[in-house]
Amino acid sequence: MKIHEYQAKELFAKYEVPVPKGFVARNPEEARAAADKIGTFPVVVKAQIHAGGRGKGGGVKLAHSQEELASLTEAMLGMRLVTPQTGAGGQEVKKVLVEQGLDIEKELYLSLILDRNTAGIVIIASEAGGMDIEEVAEATPEKIVRVGVNPLLGIQPFHCRRIAFGLNLPAEAGKECMQLVAALYRLFVDYDCSLAEINPLVLTRDRRVLALDAKINFDGNGLFRHKDLAAFRDLDEEDPLEVEASKYGLNYIKMDGNVGNMVNGAGLAMATMDLIKQAGAEPANFLDVGGGASAEMVENGFRIILGDTNVKGILINIFGGILRCDVLAQGVVQAASALGLKVPVVVRMEGTNVEQGRRILAESGLDLRTAEDLKDAAAQVAEIVA
Repeated sequence: MKIHEYQAKELFAKYEVPVPKGFVARNPEEARAAADKIGTFPVVVKAQIHAGGRGKGGGVKLAHSQEELASLTEAMLGMRLVTPQTGAGGQEVKKVLVEQGLDIEKELYLSLILDRNTAGIVIIASEAGGMDIEEVAEATPEKIVRVGVNPLLGIQPFHCRRIAFGLNLPAEAGKECMQLVAALYRLFVDYDCSLAEINPLVLTRDRRVLALDAKINFDGNGLFRHKDLAAFRDLDEEDPLEVEASKYGLNYIKMDGNVGNMVNGAGLAMATMDLIKQAGAEPANFLDVGGGASAEMVENGFRIILGDTNVKGILINIFGGILRCDVLAQGVVQAASALGLKVPVVVRMEGTNVEQGRRILAESGLDLRTAEDLKDAAAQVAEIVA
């Protein structure tokens, strides 16, 4: 789960990670009130969407007066902000963060991520921070400092020292940076984060170290332990079809192709999408109905897939184990009848009660095409959408 910058900074403040003074605003009047609370100009107006690259897209502006602040806020709210992470359609801005301006001497980079290769946590830092950190990593990787932490032992002072030295901070700021790194690590572990990023982390002229930006992603599998995070979820920032799918316990991710696919099992779904691409088509989604799906879940899966107007054909690939092939077939027929299905469907199924499942499809009287194997299914659906 992703959250907004201002929400991430609320958590930062809870863990005593230094952040600039700021307040969220949903209209120019609230922006004016936020500036009054901050007390000094200039202030920064920052669009709040779940995407990076906001500054380059025009979503971060400096205001030197109340009048300029009101004008910038009014222009930013309602705009569709386009960044490399939003796609061409952009994302509508519905709130902004009004934050105190800082006298910045240096921009740095700091993040914590999971390292699946070592089953540990990696702290990544660079003194060449800022908006172009991706270019730094590609062109001058030697400027990136990586420190691995064994989660069973936890973060130690020497980890924090290595980060502070790697950022080449003056002595008076180094100690503050070490405390910040330790606090950010505690937040990362306590909240089951998959990412905690500060870009940029800034050194001010008066030698303070603050998180000028904040980005946190949470592992969805751990959210049941953190009921307080439910209030942070912003459904406006999520794809409507993905939101709808979550109501039925379906694992759905929208993509850009025109072949809808329904599979039971994440690994099988990945293989199915690979074969769709090899056949010359593009998958429109990832949809895993799970091993124990019912006929009702299959129908809901169809409804979600058909909610994407780009879908021109559907490939169903099921290995019948817990989800028997006859149950799948009943769900497919039920869904096709209830929804008045007009999109061609290719079904590949193997496993428990496969012959019964194929008979149910054949006797349905609907345009449901069966495939001999997965390669044949991918070829059929690619021909349909060509």
